[in-house]
Amino acid sequence: MPLSPAPFYEEDAEGPPGHVAHWVRAADGVRLRVGAWPAQGTARGTVLLFPGRTEYIEKYGRTAAEFAGRGLGTLVIDWRGQGLADRLLDEPGPGHVGQFLDYQHDVRAAVQAARQLNLPKPWYLLAHSMGGAIGLRALIEGLPVEAAAFTGPMWGIRIGALMRPAAWALSWGSSVVGLGHRIAPGTGEASYVATAAFEDNTLTTDADMFRYMQEQVRRRPELQLAGPSLQWLREALAECLALSRLPAPRLPCSVFVGGLERIVDLPRIEERMRAWPGGRLEQLQGAEHELLMERPEIRGRVLDRITAQFLDCATTREPA
Repeated sequence: MPLSPAPFYEEDAEGPPGHVAHWVRAADGVRLRVGAWPAQGTARGTVLLFPGRTEYIEKYGRTAAEFAGRGLGTLVIDWRGQGLADRLLDEPGPGHVGQFLDYQHDVRAAVQAARQLNLPKPWYLLAHSMGGAIGLRALIEGLPVEAAAFTGPMWGIRIGALMRPAAWALSWGSSVVGLGHRIAPGTGEASYVATAAFEDNTLTTDADMFRYMQEQVRRRPELQLAGPSLQWLREALAECLALSRLPAPRLPCSVFVGGLERIVDLPRIEERMRAWPGGRLEQLQGAEHELLMERPEIRGRVLDRITAQFLDCATTREPA
């Protein structure tokens, strides 16, 4: 399907020069937005960056600039139901999805866009939070990348042991009675980033990066997303459980989590990485959930490790 130009808020992204944004259609007709930044100088490959829930292309402008300086281009997607992609409910606030596997339609659309844009190979996967669940499924199904890295992957959602049965029951029951569109209890009807105070936020310990994220969604309220719907919660819990029963793909992989992580389930991540052949897990002390939005010394360490892994795979891979 042909690409068509899409809006992009360049001044908010603070990314490297040369960005392009396009509308694409998933196989089921949902309109998505993809954006790509080129590498600076000689391209050494392209990072397919799968963002988390509530996120959007512009949020990764600074990350793309870091990769561009390291010789890597970046492709980011607005998943269905968020960013400027089609929202799936009449009320655009809640984060919603019909079924979690629908995100794989979006993955295939992004890969097709990467091919149409002739983005330099080799390709690599970097997935954050919800994008980590989508990305793991995509890897298992044959995503054409040479290596993968994850930050705070949502391979389980952090819910208290006493609350977990209630979360399952409420999320499943709500869909049965037609209330799956309602926002999950304990989450907000407004954008967390737009309304939260920096003190004790669950995303980052870096005030400048928190301000960067907050100013983006305040200036561009159409990018905001509220809490997840009960149906999204049901689908996410079911997908995390399904993924936990599948073997790890045979692909070089590094995972990074914050020592202060309060959003995803660390034991699920540890269990997965113990069974990942050649996989590597690193915990960054003093960091919250969003390591790519953390303090410069943490962010730089993560990006250096990811880049080194990707480029090492490029030099050691067998010729096609």
